Amino acid sequence: MYFASDNAGPAHPKVIEAMTRANEGFAMPYGNDEIMEGVRARLRETFEAPEAAVYLVATGTAANSLALATLSEPWQTAYCSPVAHVYEDECNAPEFYMGAGKLTPVGNSDKITPRDLAAVMGDSADIAVHSAQPGPLTITQATEKGRVYSCEEIAALTEVAARAGQPTHLDGARFANALVALGCKPAEMTWRAGVDAVSFGGTKNGCVGVEAVIFFNPEKAWEFELRRKRGAHLFSKHRYLSAQMQAYLQDDLWLDLARRSNANMGVLSRGMKEIGAVFEHEPQANILFAALPRATHRRLQEAGARYYLHGSIEGDDDEMLSARFVCDWSLPESEISRFLDLARG
Repeated sequence: MYFASDNAGPAHPKVIEAMTRANEGFAMPYGNDEIMEGVRARLRETFEAPEAAVYLVATGTAANSLALATLSEPWQTAYCSPVAHVYEDECNAPEFYMGAGKLTPVGNSDKITPRDLAAVMGDSADIAVHSAQPGPLTITQATEKGRVYSCEEIAALTEVAARAGQPTHLDGARFANALVALGCKPAEMTWRAGVDAVSFGGTKNGCVGVEAVIFFNPEKAWEFELRRKRGAHLFSKHRYLSAQMQAYLQDDLWLDLARRSNANMGVLSRGMKEIGAVFEHEPQANILFAALPRATHRRLQEAGARYYLHGSIEGDDDEMLSARFVCDWSLPESEISRFLDLARG
């Protein structure tokens, strides 16, 4: 009954097998391995972007931070949701890699609106030298609250950024979950909607630790390479990153795993509704924020359920406490059923 995070789940056996195969013999280092050549070609094909620059790093924080640094100048600010991972959960890594640039939260929700973005981004011509200058927009897909931007919503946001002369980065740590939820193509959710760069996640969806950074305009490629090396994120034994991504993409494993985790959330959320849980938002991917009585949380946690509870387990039994539940691709439906049976009491 492990709902704490999709980071806690195992890597898919095919990913492990690919890393084992890559461990045989010798391969050129620093991303010059033959496997990476195939990965680059496959991602370009997947995104229908034959000129895209494709790179791999081991963590989402590295992917986001290096991408934002490449898209910005130190005197600029990047715009994000106030609950964005880059804003709340990366220990100022984006600002560090941006050369002391800053992040500006937009609105008060996990999803940014064009109106709120336009209000804070403004026109750089009207901003004095004393202030941080407008920089890139970064949006999270799926959001930290488990919601998904439609392709039209993404396009509306990138249009605001483009009018201000700024690029857009998409944090796709759960890119696959959002894509299968929308039923669209990767190109439709990215460059066709005006996105300039994307962090394409694998770690939360069945890999050991690999994320792709894709620039749809390759003119930023060399700068990213330099920043990746200078930032200590260029792996010498890069083939182990390449092998993970190769297995992840082969036979659309990445989509299959995302469908599984989203389907698990569908089972969980339907059951939670039946027992009277109060949802913060209707889940669209594999994350749910919902409130249950404290007594129910106590019963679940004493039985071994793991998830993030917002509040103390001690107190009034009837008080509703919110919690975050995340479904992994590998979670057996029997464990979801067991959890729901316990929740019913």
